[in-house]
Amino acid sequence: MDVMPKWAEIVLVPLISLLFAAGLSALVILGIGEDPVAAVKLMVTGALGSTYGWGYTLYYATNFMFTGLCVAVAFHARLFNIGGEGQAMLGGLGVALASLYIPWPHWTLALVGATTMAALFGAAWAAIPAFLQAKRGSHIVITTIMFNFIAAAVLNYILVNIMRPKGSMDPATARFPDATKLPTLHDLLSPIGINFSKAAPANISLLVAVAACVFVWILIWRTRLGYEIRAYGHSESAAKYAGISPIKITMVTMMISGGLAGMMAINNVMGEAE
Repeated sequence: MDVMPKWAEIVLVPLISLLFAAGLSALVILGIGEDPVAAVKLMVTGALGSTYGWGYTLYYATNFMFTGLCVAVAFHARLFNIGGEGQAMLGGLGVALASLYIPWPHWTLALVGATTMAALFGAAWAAIPAFLQAKRGSHIVITTIMFNFIAAAVLNYILVNIMRPKGSMDPATARFPDATKLPTLHDLLSPIGINFSKAAPANISLLVAVAACVFVWILIWRTRLGYEIRAYGHSESAAKYAGISPIKITMVTMMISGGLAGMMAINNVMGEAE
């Protein structure tokens, strides 16, 4: 069987997919009577034409980086973690608890503490469907989807009945202390003379997401655990023959995946806190 060249897999396949998607989108835009070229110009200008646009693009990219890593880690073990949404919700709860109830002296310490709590809460939530898959044979796709709705219900109950300030009608926590406010890209870049939009929500959690990408690459391709995860994903029977525990790999992989999804909350919850 012929193997596709690496350059084709990395460059050609995504390029063809992008062109095909662009062609279909152009047909849809033409079908509603609009100009596809004008639509592309508007999209590019809105996303990249100003520091305000860049700020929102990078803000949403941060979320996608965390959730993409969440899916990627699980997929290396041939596990389909569809529960990133619920794990991120519980990660947000961890961020809120760390920000509200621990008196941090500075945002740097608050960021470390909140990131740790977010990862722990996300990992704990992912551990339940992982256990059901490893021990009971419950399909990971079904259980993780169901746990998204359970997470939403749990979070809603906690916000409304436990963490909501007395007398408030808004189902939200109290304001976070000023010491937990994360610096935006404007705050980080203005001291070096780069004028970035103050209104854009992109913040230092973008750098945390980049660090998470490096961590996942090292984990998957440069560690024994990563080798075991990939081996299990390629062939469960061969991995078992080599002494790799399916229960261990399922649990550990899903908890790492859930932790990464939970860390997304530092961008949404802590990065936008007022």
